[in-house]
Amino acid sequence: MPHEPGALLYDPATDKIGEYQDRSGPYAMLRPVGGGREWPADPTALRPATAQERLSAGVQAANHRARTEVPFLVGVSAPRPPAPAPGCADCLDLATRRAEARAAHDYSAETDANVLLSRHQRQDHRP
Repeated sequence: MPHEPGALLYDPATDKIGEYQDRSGPYAMLRPVGGGREWPADPTALRPATAQERLSAGVQAANHRARTEVPFLVGVSAPRPPAPAPGCADCLDLATRRAEARAAHDYSAETDANVLLSRHQRQDHRP
């Protein structure tokens, strides 16, 4: 199946989402979302990335940029992560997920937990 350059595809051999670049012989050439080294993939095994996979790949690329472009962040304070509401099991669960992700250096999952915790607090803990 032909793909348009820039299409986000799932490569099951690497379990990664890549941006379709072009063909090179029998291979499809994919590049990590946000840039990086291309890799060859079997074009018959590729499928379009789901909305969740596209979102996750974009968040991972943004997190990578934030970690690698530190000089541009000098003097900019990061927002404080949300604190769990006392006695709320949902808040505690999300805060635990955030702590586990941080300990594993999975900054994408940490950011996801912060977003979910903020959303939960807006919906369930604010008048």
